[in-house]
Amino acid sequence: MKVMLRKNREGVLSAYVAKKDLEEPVVAMEKPEMWGGKVTLANGWQLELPAMAADTQLPITVEARRLSE
Repeated sequence: MKVMLRKNREGVLSAYVAKKDLEEPVVAMEKPEMWGGKVTLANGWQLELPAMAADTQLPITVEARRLSE
């Protein structure tokens, strides 16, 4: 699924899923650099993000895989 990752004015990382009209803050990351690992959203969803360079600029839209229901 396509997911837009961005930081808001307070510096909080969030994920927006357009097909679900859902925006949730990221509350946990498997890897400190985020890319190539799992992130957990505030609503409990877990997404696996693609491997990318640690200095990738935000906002960015990526193809992520949802791991939990």
